[in-house]
Amino acid sequence: MKRFTIPVLLVSLVLFACESDYQKATKERVAQKKAEVEEESKVPASERITLDNKGVGPIKNIELSAQIDEEMVKRGMELFKTNCSACHKVDKRFIGPSPKGIMKRRSPEWIMNMILDPQLMVEQDRCAKDLLVEFNGAAMANQNMTEEQARDILEYFRTLE
Repeated sequence: MKRFTIPVLLVSLVLFACESDYQKATKERVAQKKAEVEEESKVPASERITLDNKGVGPIKNIELSAQIDEEMVKRGMELFKTNCSACHKVDKRFIGPSPKGIMKRRSPEWIMNMILDPQLMVEQDRCAKDLLVEFNGAAMANQNMTEEQARDILEYFRTLE
């Protein structure tokens, strides 16, 4: 009986030690993630940098050339004035956030997805949800932009650094 008890006891101790290490590692990962979320929530969504987030929508990847396309900028500026300036001001916070410096905070894909379908973004994207809360529930209106129009506005935003 002793021959059987000692190996079982040793195996139990080894398994307990391994499980303990696993539990420790899991608890550490959970604590680290919780700390990251808490730290992120201290930074207002309008100032948060989320360049790795592409958002939710049809735009999956955009390659921007080093050169600014001035024709696109002109079209984008006009579209912004016509469709966006009632809620967004270039140099200050208004009903919605200022687009100035947005290229340093958001990915081009995220920006275009937000322009194309703000409702979907608010439903499924954490940053968009946080922006809605930060701006007192003022949801961005869907202006029914085409991808080409959203791309023109994005090019205009590139000049607002």
